[in-house]
Amino acid sequence: MPPRLRVAPEQLRNVRPQYVCWQCRHASLASATTPAPPIEQTVQATSPIARYPPSQPPSHKPAEFRKTQLHRQYQSLLRSSPLIVIFQHNNIKATEWAGIRRELTAALNKVDQDVAKEGNNAYTGSAIKLSVVQTGIFTSALRVVEFWEPKFEPESPAIHPSDPKTRSSASVEDTKGKVNDPIFTHGLSRHAWWQAKNKSKTARHGLEPLLSGPLSLLTMPEVSPQHLKAALSILAPSPQSPAPKRRANPGYYEKPVQDGLQKLMLLGARVEGKAFDVEGARWVGSIEGGLSGLRAQLVAMLSGLGAQLTNTLEAASRNLYITVESRRGMLEEEQKGKGGGSNGNDETAAEKAAEKAA
Repeated sequence: MPPRLRVAPEQLRNVRPQYVCWQCRHASLASATTPAPPIEQTVQATSPIARYPPSQPPSHKPAEFRKTQLHRQYQSLLRSSPLIVIFQHNNIKATEWAGIRRELTAALNKVDQDVAKEGNNAYTGSAIKLSVVQTGIFTSALRVVEFWEPKFEPESPAIHPSDPKTRSSASVEDTKGKVNDPIFTHGLSRHAWWQAKNKSKTARHGLEPLLSGPLSLLTMPEVSPQHLKAALSILAPSPQSPAPKRRANPGYYEKPVQDGLQKLMLLGARVEGKAFDVEGARWVGSIEGGLSGLRAQLVAMLSGLGAQLTNTLEAASRNLYITVESRRGMLEEEQKGKGGGSNGNDETAAEKAAEKAA
């Protein structure tokens, strides 16, 4: 045990505290005092605390779920693909899918080569994809794309945080904790889901009978009848788009490819937001010349309409001119018949003839 140090009380009385100058004591007291807030904070209120950052708005379903991400992916696919061909697949194996996609890519590359010879390299078949989708999620995404349009408000001057119009994320949640404020106008928001659900009760997009069972989509970022015809000749041959010959493409007649094509059935298409049945999809692919052929037909039709319009406008004036000239000739003949025996009339007729000749 360490020894104890005994200090007498007289020694404690003689100990003086450490000396601190007045300036040091004043500095320590000033640093411990909280400074006064600025005058702006005393006049105006502080901005509300936002729970949701602008880059991560809340969604109707949790964003970390795979279904939510598929929903977002299908919405983007529907908005960026003006031409979508819908197929139904039944238990197609992976090897069969690989063979079908291989033949489809080869047929599209051949079309690209033919188009490149014409001097048009703006569009390539590599952007065309054949993918399998989940029917329920795709149906919901299609309803959102068809029946809900995001309305972006025009840019307004900056609103001060103390303005009553300023919204905080704390005021957009209902009693059940779901965000239903229209300010979150994105494809995965509860507002978009609610609007699409209500409008789907009265409106139809035309593809309701096709959205059942396992589905696969052929998406094209541009409406190209030539590429569509080549794709249908591989996936769904018909007299309008016949399958390639065995000598020209022997890989198409391999057993995995043929087995997979027998399980693939064409249902319809969605072209520029409009629903087409099987015949309509084949008609789009059977347009001769592709887009250039359509432009030529449009130019010919417009030029024909212009010529018809010109003839129609000129017909009234032409008929009036013909009627007036015929009436004038009749009056001249009547005047000649009345004054045929008198010399005065003969002189008058001679003078008229001279005036006409002049």
